[in-house]
Amino acid sequence: MYISELKVTNFRGFTCEPTTIELKEGINVIIGQNNAGKTTIIKALEILFDNKSTKKLNITDFNHNIELEKLKLYPPKICISAKLLESDNEESYSDELVTVANWLTNIGIPFEATITFEFFLPENEVDTYKKLMGSMVSTDINDYWKAIEQHFLKKYVSKTYVGNPDLKNQVNSSELSRFDFQFLSAIRDVERDLFKGNNALLKEVIDFYMDYDIKNDGNLDVNEKLDRIKSKKDSFALESKQLLKSLKDRMRQGEEQILKYVKSTGAGIDNSKPIFEGEIQDTELYSALRLIVEKETGIKLPATSNGLGYNNLIYISLLLSKMQKDSSGEYLGSNSKVFSILAIEEPEAHLHPSMQYKFLQFLKSNKESEVRQIFITSHSPNITAAVDLEDIIVLQKLNIDTETENPKEVVRAAYPYKVFENNKNNAQYEEDKKSKDYVKRFLDVTKADLFFAKNIILVEGIAEQLVLPEFARKLGLCLEDSHTTVINIGGRYFDHFLKLFDTNRSPYAINKKIACITDLDPVRKKINEGTKDVQDEVEDDSSNWEKCQPIFLGLNNELFEYKKTSNKLADSSESFSSNIRVFTQPIGLSSTFEYELVRTNPTNDVFVKSSSSISNKKELIELYKMVKGDEAIEEIIKRIRKSKFKTELLESLQSGVLQDQKDNKISLLASRYLLSVKKGEAAQEIAYLISVDKEDLICPPDYISEAIKWISQ
Repeated sequence: MYISELKVTNFRGFTCEPTTIELKEGINVIIGQNNAGKTTIIKALEILFDNKSTKKLNITDFNHNIELEKLKLYPPKICISAKLLESDNEESYSDELVTVANWLTNIGIPFEATITFEFFLPENEVDTYKKLMGSMVSTDINDYWKAIEQHFLKKYVSKTYVGNPDLKNQVNSSELSRFDFQFLSAIRDVERDLFKGNNALLKEVIDFYMDYDIKNDGNLDVNEKLDRIKSKKDSFALESKQLLKSLKDRMRQGEEQILKYVKSTGAGIDNSKPIFEGEIQDTELYSALRLIVEKETGIKLPATSNGLGYNNLIYISLLLSKMQKDSSGEYLGSNSKVFSILAIEEPEAHLHPSMQYKFLQFLKSNKESEVRQIFITSHSPNITAAVDLEDIIVLQKLNIDTETENPKEVVRAAYPYKVFENNKNNAQYEEDKKSKDYVKRFLDVTKADLFFAKNIILVEGIAEQLVLPEFARKLGLCLEDSHTTVINIGGRYFDHFLKLFDTNRSPYAINKKIACITDLDPVRKKINEGTKDVQDEVEDDSSNWEKCQPIFLGLNNELFEYKKTSNKLADSSESFSSNIRVFTQPIGLSSTFEYELVRTNPTNDVFVKSSSSISNKKELIELYKMVKGDEAIEEIIKRIRKSKFKTELLESLQSGVLQDQKDNKISLLASRYLLSVKKGEAAQEIAYLISVDKEDLICPPDYISEAIKWISQ
């Protein structure tokens, strides 16, 4: 059994329209921006499944985004419900099924059970509520909330129903007590709760694991285990008597002195007198135990000398041990827990990134903790990278009704893995599976920002990733202010990632602004030397298509077939949702970022002069001067060193297909620069030059400017 669905209505950030969160067995990692509702989900689970949690809520627990007229007519009500679903391969008549037998809403396979919490104003108070609220003339909705708090909140009641909530069958406390809900908040003092044997947690764990070799011996029946443990306890009692006798012998003279005034004060009635007597049980000595840490050198230090993160891991380990103890039917009988829930808020608050990863891997692989479901809220890319794509739930706070005077904020859940499972019964399924596997491999720590940033710019390579923040500042914008992250996907793999965000394609997609900055990469092939289409993702040598500098596009249609772009995304008529836009260079005039940068700045040779990665720097500097001076294109071509590129330029010029025009000279210069740079090194140099360009001599290409302005709106 597992909690498959949580439905929240009018609770904190969740509006009066029910919001459903789909959950899965095992680990659920809930991520999202601040105030998106992550902690609210944990609190909702606590209200439902923790018998000890308070059910009395505050005025701030209501969602205040309610229309004034509705608030005057209907007292606000909070509703939280959960659906529990039978697991695959669950035993018939399992303990879980027996526990929730009264909760069932579907007795088929899989069985379904429901629990519902409501916090509401009783019906007999509603008329009084309407009368008072209707008599108020204020137009400030906050005044009405104050009136609710002052006059009605104390009259609110909470009820927890099971099964069909319309039948109003209240939960039995004994049934709910079989659930074990443990919550670790982001702010906690584990040292206070951990390191002494008289602490409740540590004492419980010690008591359970005392004589664990006997308790865990599968070759013994229950009675044999009890007999062996009793024998050990009896042996301990005999040894403790010897210890107490030694103490009494040492106290014989002192005892007479301590008690010498008993008779004279009248306490020794009927010749009776007090004496020191006692016995020690093993459970009474737990408080003598202290948790220490033994170093490799043999030095023993108190655990309080450890760092906070290390102690948090120790605490969580003990808590998991306690949960295992609480689920032991042999140890606790009918008082044992049958369904355990562990909720952890922001584990990264106390853990180093590598420890975060290790901790999540432990939770995924550990089978002895007896925890049925784990819920983790996090802002950490390390946490996200450590779990499977299937484990991730993305919460978003979105504005709706933005065209009205009073736009509303709603919480919406997105499920990254589900966007790849829309088409299980058609030919697209295999392609989606390929995309899903690619994204899963891609999600290392840095790329997990896909889920955390409010806006994303996807780029092909390191050059765009480095220069975009610098160009944004040049435009008077800051990507950080719009919570925008630039992510280098290392090639033209946009189609895999856009499935995560295309809300037209899937209702489970993440709704955030995505700008794709991509290159045109024009190509050509000799006519009658192959018919295979250009590959979108990687250049396929067997296709006979080759890169083509824009200056040569269409110059020799008898010999070559041309494509102004080999990029399906740039040339696509596919309609994405409005939150996705593609930006690229002008088709037919450009090819890559580096090319377009020179084409935009044809008289600024700073990229060449300041470069240490260009071997033909002198040649390029002279080409800049010649283009700036508008010298004849033939003379410019002659200055280029001997190469296949130069030969084709001369042939095109001599045949008359290449004209002596300004645009062609600039295109020639951009092509020569592109053929000369090493992209990785050049990217860092360009980014630095833009950052120190105080006089705004370097202009960003138009498509880059458009992308930055759009994403920053």
